[in-house]
Order: sequence, then structure tokens, then C-alpha cells
Amino acid sequence: MNRIPICDTHAHYDDEAFDADRDRLLSCGLAEDGVEFAVNVGASMRGADASVEYAGRYDVIYAGCGIHPDDVGVFEHAGYDPQFTGVMAGSSAGTDPENEYEQKRHLEWARFSCADDAMSHLTELCRSPKVVCVGEIGLDYHWMVEEKEAQKRWFREQLNLAYELGLPVNVHSRNAAQDTYDLIRENHAAGKATGGIIHCYSGSRELAREYIKMGYHLGIGGVVTFKNSKTLKRVVEDTPPGYLVTETDCPYLSPEPNRGSRNDSRSIRFVIEEIAGLKQMDIQECAEILRKNAHDVYRIPR
Repeated sequence: MNRIPICDTHAHYDDEAFDADRDRLLSCGLAEDGVEFAVNVGASMRGADASVEYAGRYDVIYAGCGIHPDDVGVFEHAGYDPQFTGVMAGSSAGTDPENEYEQKRHLEWARFSCADDAMSHLTELCRSPKVVCVGEIGLDYHWMVEEKEAQKRWFREQLNLAYELGLPVNVHSRNAAQDTYDLIRENHAAGKATGGIIHCYSGSRELAREYIKMGYHLGIGGVVTFKNSKTLKRVVEDTPPGYLVTETDCPYLSPEPNRGSRNDSRSIRFVIEEIAGLKQMDIQECAEILRKNAHDVYRIPR
């Protein structure tokens, strides 16, 4: 079981949770435990920069470059002058974690003179070697860090970018199932289909079937191992195995039996075991299909 092939289609090794042992994990630790590749998916522009850097440094890492809906302020507010925010380094507000987060966002906005400048930088990153998708992009109506219309606007722009560059997408959707589907369907109907992965799939079986019709894969991670994830388990049972891919979203969403601890790509073995059980398949056979899917959706040679 511990040597089945593992492909992680969605990871965040740029997260500070990996600061202490990132180099060891990415240089040898993952590969030694059967991880064939992991895609470090950028959520902010900083994350996209890091993804390209890691892909160039580590054989096991490929990159995704895109702007998460919570971070589309890098386009909306590009050219922002942070000197009047009151949350700059050295201010009394700088010790408040929430304000530290805002400080990072404002500094990100200040990197670029305008939205076109930010999009040009993202486009350049997406053209880098070993970049395999535009992502993670999409909609998030849970936190509502950015307004819905801004999220939709930059989701559309990044879908168009993926089409222009011939790359698949990696799509984040939280509490926005219908709008996410509608925008992807709009792109598909306009002849701009990209294919890709619906990350951390949490929708219905009916919606999953619609995505599959458009050629998308469903990203399945640790949540499928949770006892209360009945809807997702039914989706996995219902979905042809050729449309499932494995992911972690690490350092988050560790599967059982490691729930609550830091996640990394090696834990996908538990996800594969769960999928195989739900599909009533041999574990090795299931792992090989999931491996093939991951290579195919990201066009990574086997």
C-alpha cells in the first residue's frame, strides 16, 4: 500500500506550515514515499511566484499559477498606495494577525501599477516551464473578501487567459456552485473550453455529471475519508473513475486517520484507499487509473 503511485494535483507548499522542512520534503521526502509529482498551486501572486520557483528547483514539483477569488484585489486595487493604511510594518497595528494579513494584501496591490500590469505578470508566470494549469481561480462566497462582481470579472479573465495559453484550469468554488458552473458553462459554450479540475469538489452528483460532460475532472482529497462526507462519497461512487483525480490542498484537509494534523502529498494513499473501496476496485488498479488521470489532465508525460 505504501508504494502505490501518488499524484497530488493541488498543494500549497509555499504555506508557512512548511517553512521548517520544505526543502527536505520537496528534495527527497515526497519522492521516497512514492509521490510521483505534486502541483504547487498559487492562490495569490506571491503564491504563483513561489510555485514557479519551486517547480524550477525541485523535480517532484509542477506549478499552477492563478489568483484565488479572495486575492483578486491584486487586479481590482493595483496601484494602491499602502502608506496611508495604518497597517504597515512598524505600526502598532502590525502585531494584530488580521492586520498583518491586510498588510500583505496591500503590499501585493502596490507591486503593480494597474490591473493590466498584474495580468501581464501572471501571464508571464503561466508561460514558465513546468506550469501545468491556471489556478487556483474561481469564486468564494463564504468569506466574501472581494465582492461577487469582482470575483466573477477576474474568474472570467483568468478563464480566458487559460484558453489563450492552451492550459487547463484548477477551479476553487465555495458556496458558489451555481455561479461557478454558469461561468464555466458560458466559457464552454463560447468555444473556449479549457478542461481542468474542479478542486475539492463539494457539489451534487447531478452537477458533477454536467462538469464531466464538459470534460472536467473532480478533485478528491481528504474530505472523502470523513464519516460525515456522505454526499461526496455518493459522488465518487457515481463518477466514472476516469474523471477523478487526487489532491491534498495541503497543509489543510488531512484525511483520516491523520485528520487535524498537517497534511502533505504522502497522505493521498488514504484517499486512494477510500476511493478504491467506494468504487469496489483493487487499490493498485485504482491508483494507476488516478495516476493516469492526473498526468492526462495536466498533460504531464508519463
